[in-house]
Amino acid sequence: MKLIKFFIFILFTTASAQTTFNIHGKVLSEGQPLPFANIYIENSKKGTTTNDKGEFILENLKPGDYSIAASFTGYVVQKKNATIEDKDLNINFKLNENDALDEVIVTGTLKAVSRLESPVPVEVYSSTFLKKNPTPNIFEALQNVNGVRPQLNCNVCNTGDIHINGLEGPYTLVLIDGMPIVSGLSTVYGLSGIPNSLIEQIEIVKGPASSLYGSEAVGGLINIITKRPENAPRFFADAFITGWGEMNIDTGFKAKVGEKATVLVGINYYKFNELVDNNNDNFTDLTLQDRISIFQKWDFKRANNKKLSVAGRYFYEDRWGGELQWNKGYRGGNEVYGESIYTSRFEILGNYELPITEKVNFQFSYSDHDQNSVYGNTPYLAQQRIGFGQFIWDKKINNHDLLFGTALRYNYYNDNTAATTTADEITIPSVFAQDEIAFNKKQSLLVGMRYDYDNRHGNIFTPRIAYRYKPTDDDIIRLNAGTGFRVVNLFTEEHAALTGARDVIIEEALDPEKSYNVTLNYLKKLYLKNGMYFTLDTSAWYTYFTNAIIPDYDTNPNQIIYSNLDGYSTTKGISFNVDAVLGSGIKASAGGTYQDVSQTEDSITTDQILTESFSGVWSFSYKNYATNLTFDYTGSIYGPMRLPLLGDLDPRQEHSPTWSIQNIQITHDGFDNIEIYGGVKNLLNWTPNKGNPFIIARADDPFDENVQFDGNGDVIATADNPYALTFDPSYVYGPNQGIRLFFGVRYNLY
Repeated sequence: MKLIKFFIFILFTTASAQTTFNIHGKVLSEGQPLPFANIYIENSKKGTTTNDKGEFILENLKPGDYSIAASFTGYVVQKKNATIEDKDLNINFKLNENDALDEVIVTGTLKAVSRLESPVPVEVYSSTFLKKNPTPNIFEALQNVNGVRPQLNCNVCNTGDIHINGLEGPYTLVLIDGMPIVSGLSTVYGLSGIPNSLIEQIEIVKGPASSLYGSEAVGGLINIITKRPENAPRFFADAFITGWGEMNIDTGFKAKVGEKATVLVGINYYKFNELVDNNNDNFTDLTLQDRISIFQKWDFKRANNKKLSVAGRYFYEDRWGGELQWNKGYRGGNEVYGESIYTSRFEILGNYELPITEKVNFQFSYSDHDQNSVYGNTPYLAQQRIGFGQFIWDKKINNHDLLFGTALRYNYYNDNTAATTTADEITIPSVFAQDEIAFNKKQSLLVGMRYDYDNRHGNIFTPRIAYRYKPTDDDIIRLNAGTGFRVVNLFTEEHAALTGARDVIIEEALDPEKSYNVTLNYLKKLYLKNGMYFTLDTSAWYTYFTNAIIPDYDTNPNQIIYSNLDGYSTTKGISFNVDAVLGSGIKASAGGTYQDVSQTEDSITTDQILTESFSGVWSFSYKNYATNLTFDYTGSIYGPMRLPLLGDLDPRQEHSPTWSIQNIQITHDGFDNIEIYGGVKNLLNWTPNKGNPFIIARADDPFDENVQFDGNGDVIATADNPYALTFDPSYVYGPNQGIRLFFGVRYNLY
């Protein structure tokens, strides 16, 4: 009897030990493991996160029915039902990026909020957006953003800037991880050299943001958010080549340093060393470049999850364009024309959350930019240093979401031009505050103001107000109004002032520009029963400028005249975006912008030069899961814009035609950790020389040795120069690169 009782006890004990089981599996995104995703059982406190290989395990679960969910910031939550009976279960999740627009953003209000809840409309572009049309820098990638246009400013050196809603590049502030380290002289370089593999998302605000960010955030801002080290692969590489001979390599890794630090390292290398002259003007169609950029970001674990991160980047580039026979032995001389630019730049930025009960952050950045360049026989040697620090106090009191800040910005600029007789050095202190008042779930109001003191221009106030009304969960109306200001440093912003034969005339001391803007935005989400859904986003805006500084190419074709406009300028327009998820692996988006940018002086209104009246973008993606192939078709179209001619006899077109850049790409992701992609860029083989007798004026006489002038300095038409022109490469509105193939490989090890 005792023996029977003993066996019963053993069987009961064994059965009891086997009454709990485990659920394990992986979380994937686009076939790649997704580290640190959240896995949890609904309606319980039980959950876990995936490891660096995307693996998870939920332990000690009793038999029964469960609803398991997987989530990660920026992705759609996926849920699966599971029934445990008498064994462990394996469940895998495949998360898709969230197209429902509830991504976390930081740009509009200087704090992390849901995009849907932000009173300021912010456009967000993920790393997937960058992969649809691979480019060697963010500057080129932005050609597929509605209302944003990369503008080349010179046919020879191919430097450029970013236009937002028709406003010139200097009106756009570029941020990296929220820090304004990119300014004037360095805008194009701030958008180059950051490995695309390290970018988490790009946030774009259209319209003045000076009440938060100060000078230069007049037309809008672009914030490049880099990945947190813990969210990046252990090792990554992305390399592609094009039929023109371009080579771009992104590579990097992350590593744990001790128990409390994680470092992320990224390297970008780009090289183009081919002489291409398809338009037969003896000038390079694309600037030759040799560029390297090294990026490093550290995250530190601290008590109570307080933040501490530090990042740095070093950038070096050697680029030149010009006559095909040019080499460095001709640099700075007047025998063979070339534009050669050596750029050395480093940046450091960081965020430190103070170890106190209140949520107070200290953010800082510093950049040092050194440029050694020659434009023909004209040297331009410049240094720019920008130091920035600010304290931000984030405080919630009842229905008030408050933010207070104080900032100090140090600007140093010096060059060898006559406009800078001594170094321009100034420190600008600022204070700002904003209050977002939540009246109820449907309505909120944000009011804010910034005060800056510039001892050259005195007190500067920039208020703003933003109202959000959400009548339903699927409709949002936003009304924003605000002011902006911009302090101008001419030679850091106007490439045309350095190249070509036009004389630069500065008629007066230039006062800061001021702007007044109002924007109305409406967003609609539309869900259909068959699983399809659409997001419609429409904006209308009006901006009025005083003291505008617009280069005058028209008064005298041999001069560029700079002065504060004795009148006003305006930009107004309307834009729309449609994003659609159509099911069966199909996604599509399209957008269009119509704008009117003009200036009025002495009761005469003229259209702004180099500004299109309409533009559009689109993308179409199809994923065939059976073959692991993804097809992407992207494109952009731009309407006519007025171009800088050199006089009445200039035979080039006064207005550009309507033109379009279109691309296709095929990606295969059927291998572990590897993607192979390739396609065609500029399918239509469009270049701006089509329909024009030439693009660069007097390309055969770049030093104007055979140009004759009269007593007033005007060019005389001769048999050798029938159109009365001087050398001028500023007639440019689009890239000179024609159709080309590309092929690339991506590798990610998690």
